[in-house]
Amino acid sequence: MEIGITTFAETTPDVKTGKTISHAERIREVVEEIVLADQVGLDVFGVGEHHRKDYACSAPAILLAAAASKTKRIRLTSAVTVLSSDDPVRVYQDFATVDAISNGRAEIMAGRGSFIESFPLFGYDLKDYDELFNEKLELLLQINENEIVNWQGKHRPAVHNRGVYPRPVQDKLPIWIASGGTPQSVARAGILGLPLVLAIIGGSPLQFAPLVNLYKRAGKEAGHDVSKLIVASHSHGFVADTTEEAVEKFFPPTQYAMNKLGRERGWAPYTKETFDHACSLEGALYCGDPETVAEKIIFLRKNVGIERFMLHVPVGSMPHEDVMRSIELLGTEVAPFVRSEIERWEKEGGKQ
Repeated sequence: MEIGITTFAETTPDVKTGKTISHAERIREVVEEIVLADQVGLDVFGVGEHHRKDYACSAPAILLAAAASKTKRIRLTSAVTVLSSDDPVRVYQDFATVDAISNGRAEIMAGRGSFIESFPLFGYDLKDYDELFNEKLELLLQINENEIVNWQGKHRPAVHNRGVYPRPVQDKLPIWIASGGTPQSVARAGILGLPLVLAIIGGSPLQFAPLVNLYKRAGKEAGHDVSKLIVASHSHGFVADTTEEAVEKFFPPTQYAMNKLGRERGWAPYTKETFDHACSLEGALYCGDPETVAEKIIFLRKNVGIERFMLHVPVGSMPHEDVMRSIELLGTEVAPFVRSEIERWEKEGGKQ
């Protein structure tokens, strides 16, 4: 069971002071967070790509490269790369470079992205949303398999017998498919034999168990080894020394961020009742003391089959020291307990 962190490098106003941290300072903070995550034994750190004022990172590979030379074992991934509006050749080159700096620890999490700012920014039409992703994923996978590439598509100039460099330290870059939970994207990942990341940020995580089964079934029918089809999750949360402290510190910025997005997307207001329900055992919010969060991760593993859990913290801007403490507790208390319990459960015959 792998456990890690994801962040979007949030730069929303502090709910107590009203002040907004600069993009530059938040980016430097994220590097410090990655270094700490490595030091406390977490397995992976993911950084999301956004192109709007309330998120600081538009170039995850550069931020991850800054952390790569300061870390030793943690894996470094985008969370996600908005592949539809990017160039697969440059994406591959960027992450192969991170792989070189980190000596083989880079990964790519490819997705459409739930934010659309990058499409007009880079000159793409949203009517081509699905077609762009499918075509560019095809090219990215070809580059990962072959040093010399021959490829032709509709939305990008063809590549004729050209080499793509540098090649990674790893034999191939791990390329994950990120999904919000649509059956089509889940089945595609299985058919391609690629690892799958599910964004479990609302409702009950148990609702995702059928999607995990669909993914494994699609992979098996496509001829892939099911034991190598790995499923990860990305969920909001926060760990503090006590559950009361976690709720007190995490609810206000989470409410602010969710309501800001809600106004853009037509969601219902995010209330304390919504928050509290999501904090229950079968909810999608992993907020509490180490024992509470560990129990929820174990529940997720046993009932849904998740083999890599990534805690997204913060959701809205929080003091850097609080985020650092959450990462420390996740690595030193939550992760060891979860790994030990899952190992015991599997030895006793537990199955996903």
